[in-house]
Amino acid sequence: MDIALMSMVLSQGNVQQQASLAVMNKVMDQAEGNAAFLNKMMGAVNVQALQHAAQPHLGGNIDLKG
Repeated sequence: MDIALMSMVLSQGNVQQQASLAVMNKVMDQAEGNAAFLNKMMGAVNVQALQHAAQPHLGGNIDLKG
């Protein structure tokens, strides 16, 4: 194998690895931001509002006939 060709192949592999790591770091930063946002939103929401969002049909009507 030619030394110049081998050098180019190794260099290209190194560039691909650096690009993959950069993308992975971006994804990890985005996931961390999403988790922080969810934690913030879950702390601000009370349990009753969360239950109503999960089951909006419950608790809207009262049956007075009995």
